[in-house]
Amino acid sequence: MKPGKINCLITGVGGQGTVLAARVIGTAAMASGFDVRGSETIGMAQRGGSVTSHVRIGKNIASPLIPSGRADVILAFEPGEALRAIGFLKPGGIFIVCDRPIIPAVKGDYDGAAAVAWLKEQTDTHIISGEDIIKNCGARSVNIALVGAAAAAEAFPFGFNEIKAALTEKLDAKFLDMNIAALHYGADCISSMTGKQL
Repeated sequence: MKPGKINCLITGVGGQGTVLAARVIGTAAMASGFDVRGSETIGMAQRGGSVTSHVRIGKNIASPLIPSGRADVILAFEPGEALRAIGFLKPGGIFIVCDRPIIPAVKGDYDGAAAVAWLKEQTDTHIISGEDIIKNCGARSVNIALVGAAAAAEAFPFGFNEIKAALTEKLDAKFLDMNIAALHYGADCISSMTGKQL
């Protein structure tokens, strides 16, 4: 578990639950006694465009925006959005990427596998299979699976149980079981890669 101030950038496309993931992380941080500042770009969400959330956790945080090169952890729900966000990652930061591309309707096709391969060459990136998340947890659970992965990677100054409690607070009961399963699934993915156990 990381001490002190943590900058977390969450990026995806409209409909992937970027804002929910940010709010779950922020709620867990506040429940653990930290100050939280954040900012979201959600104007393009209805068009399937880029959605980015900045979450800053610590004490006495003034600005809600993460400076370039200062993100301790980036959660990217889509490979193309991971490419856009890479400049925010600080050296040694944690980068967790879902490998399932979502093709923009107005720009045609792009090679998601090539994007993932390039990311692996540039950074120490944890790649998680989007198809496996969907198969095991459901189509709307990529966001929470990656939050679980970040928890298992010890990206936050609070633990898995605090995130689970935040999910319970933020979600309607009918969606809770699916998302808790996704939280565990993402954590298990990182544990299998790194050997870290919750």
